[in-house]
Amino acid sequence: MRARDENKESAIREKAIEMIVNEGFDGLSMHKLAKAAGISASTIYIYFKNREDLLNQLYIATEALFARETLRSFDPQMDFEAGLWLQWQNRYRYVQQYPLQHRFGEQFRNSPLIQHPAVTEDEFGSTMRRFIENAISRKQVPVLPYEIFWALAYGPFYTLVRFHMDNSSVTGAPFALSEATLRETFERTLKALHR
Repeated sequence: MRARDENKESAIREKAIEMIVNEGFDGLSMHKLAKAAGISASTIYIYFKNREDLLNQLYIATEALFARETLRSFDPQMDFEAGLWLQWQNRYRYVQQYPLQHRFGEQFRNSPLIQHPAVTEDEFGSTMRRFIENAISRKQVPVLPYEIFWALAYGPFYTLVRFHMDNSSVTGAPFALSEATLRETFERTLKALHR
């Protein structure tokens, strides 16, 4: 068995994410990926069992990166407003620094063609759950079904991010997200979440 080379594995991962974002999941074949990464197709199988394993490993790594970046300086004991604003700032920084990983994660989560790995309670999920529970116990937010809470707390943020990444608003006009627009939207989101 050939030795693993971190540079080759990194090239495979980067090119696979780039191909999926630009061409969709159907555009990813092991032969095209090998050519784009400058390696032989058989080399991919040193690092990944098959295409499904590659996709799942990419998603797991992307989610770990997202969790690390969004939990930066975050504490579930924070005041709700300060904690949610930090989440918005961290998530926006993540999208700016890792646009391909963000788009890949969105494509992966929303694709009916992909078998998603089993979801388990991880550090990110448990931290965010504790943050919400603390805000509820302090009466900073009402008890809401998770889906409604998420739609109110993060839906506006991700809509702005989509407009920003597409450089196009709902009307088709050019759109670039600014700190002022982000903050104004955040303030209105807080009003929707308060009792």
